[in-house]
Amino acid sequence: MAFRNIHGAKLYVSSALRLQNHVLRTGREVCAMTSLPTRLARRKSTKTNLQEDAQGASLRDGARPGSAPGSIVWHSLSSSHQHPELDLTFANGKEAYKSKKTSELVRALFVFNLCSVEALVNRQKELLKWSRRALGQRLFVTLMRQTFYGHFVAGADQEEIKPMVTRNQAFGVKSILDYSAEEDLSAEQATEAEIEGCVPVSIEVENPDSAHRKSDLHQAMPPADAEAGSRFRMHEEFADRREGVTSARTYFYEGEEQCDKNMHIFLNCIDAVSHATEKSGLAAIKLTALGKPHLLLQMSEVLSTTKHFFRMLRKSQGEIDEGEVLFRLENLDPRLKEIGVQLDEGGQRTWVSVKDISNQGKEVDLLDWENLLDLNRSLSQLLIVPNLKTGKLQPLVESISEDEELQMKSMLRRVNRIAQYAQEKEVRIMVDAEQTYFQPAIRRLTMEMMRKFNKERSVVFNTYQCYLKDAFDDIVVDMDLARRENFYFGAKLVRGAYMEQERERAASLGYEDPINPNYEATTEMYHSVVEEVMRQMHMREQGKMAVMIASHNEDTVRYTIQKMKEHGIGPNDRLICFGQLYGMCDQVSFPLGQAGYSVYKYVPYGPVEEVLPYLSRRAMENRGVLKKVKKEKSLLLREIMRRLFTGQFLYKPVAKSNQSISSAASPPSP
Repeated sequence: MAFRNIHGAKLYVSSALRLQNHVLRTGREVCAMTSLPTRLARRKSTKTNLQEDAQGASLRDGARPGSAPGSIVWHSLSSSHQHPELDLTFANGKEAYKSKKTSELVRALFVFNLCSVEALVNRQKELLKWSRRALGQRLFVTLMRQTFYGHFVAGADQEEIKPMVTRNQAFGVKSILDYSAEEDLSAEQATEAEIEGCVPVSIEVENPDSAHRKSDLHQAMPPADAEAGSRFRMHEEFADRREGVTSARTYFYEGEEQCDKNMHIFLNCIDAVSHATEKSGLAAIKLTALGKPHLLLQMSEVLSTTKHFFRMLRKSQGEIDEGEVLFRLENLDPRLKEIGVQLDEGGQRTWVSVKDISNQGKEVDLLDWENLLDLNRSLSQLLIVPNLKTGKLQPLVESISEDEELQMKSMLRRVNRIAQYAQEKEVRIMVDAEQTYFQPAIRRLTMEMMRKFNKERSVVFNTYQCYLKDAFDDIVVDMDLARRENFYFGAKLVRGAYMEQERERAASLGYEDPINPNYEATTEMYHSVVEEVMRQMHMREQGKMAVMIASHNEDTVRYTIQKMKEHGIGPNDRLICFGQLYGMCDQVSFPLGQAGYSVYKYVPYGPVEEVLPYLSRRAMENRGVLKKVKKEKSLLLREIMRRLFTGQFLYKPVAKSNQSISSAASPPSP
């Protein structure tokens, strides 16, 4: 459907709202005529449910009918509750929407229909501005709460979201909370902020013309690393990192004070999780909110450079293991001499981290990452390696000014405080993935947080983007590190949110496209990672790994469930969980949760006026997945009509006792 002008779009919205109210009024009238037989049927159903619950109450602590109490199958704890059988077609609207009032279903159908109108989505910002002017603040907020905000956002603060979180828990679905308020920057403002955040302090002050020069170290590195000079630099044409991204929030650097404010927002989000979800939920954080982007670019470049340095050192062994993080200590000195690097006695101790791993002898990591989180150590002393041409120790970054040193330590302090606070509050945090030129640093810092805070339970989760060619190798490296050092490993698997932007940037700047060639290749990568994760779970003590399958793809969900059966991983083991966005894909989330699987909704919250950019992205995203939304719209309409003609239009969600909050709240990790 298309409109010639904005007036036509306004008329459509007005008519749609009238239709929404008409449907609700009609439903109430029909329901009034059929309410008596419905109440009688409900009484009979309640009696049956009580009998079922009494039978289910005899199954405690993993006991199964015909088995000893507490019996355990390898990697599969027995269920303590009876759950409905899961319909893997995900086409049962009655089961999918039993947690929803009919008015919520009507609103969902209305919102999805609006998202399918190109003219409305394309001119949404104009419509929002017009609505605010025409309606005034109070009426505008009311309108948004009845439509887009009410469907995609849980509420304004932790008190307002608690009823929704509690209700979802009662139907088997937990919450990942994300405070989604953000400033609506113009493209010009975003570009200016990115330029400020990605230019080194030393260049700003001393020599603006040196922003893109290569260090001597890059010239001494193998040719395979030549792309680092452009990949890990800010380029003005790609400064607005929101371009082509509809499903993820973008933070821009607005000074150290704003980074501190962002840290406190994340701390408050952890409080909200603790309060609203009874510690069953998770909090989402982004590292680009906590420091100057230039620091992440530098660190990512360091990691890229040392990755190639590793390849050079390992060639003497006749093979190159792309996933190897550590290097055998007894092989280090001979290999360095072979390639012409001469170090004085004890010199290697200044640039390698020696680890004594049980039953494996001493091994080394090229960077002293454990001390990187020590705020008393100088970064310039830590970020050094031997130059392969001169044989002398050389900084991995060209220069680190005093201001940059302070900024880096401030960022690490914020990251450390968030993880420590989450540990104290017994809340888990999920670090979101971002663009590939930031991601090496984000991934490594997240692993260091795991190493420090995941010693007794899973506190920190990393995110892996399966549309990346390196996704499998990256997660294998990280699982191996967690196994070697015996800390808990937590991961979220996603497809990825930056595909168009990443492809365009790689083509423009001349480095290899980091994205898999097509959708099928990404699906294959995702499924390979799922299979490997489950295989490695058998290599560790039960409960040492927990992984979230964050996907709206029904085939991927079905694949995961099948693999769980093959690997003997039960729904109640809480080793594998699933995640979808709030307001989307309910036909997958709630049947999974009601069948006993661990399921989460990614739940945004914040004041109406401050989450409008988030709502804009949701509208754009739903326009882009019309085929997927088509099924959801069909299920919504069928369920509305079923309730209408069976006298259940005024249906109120009431969870059965075997879907109680206490059972739903158990976490997917130890």
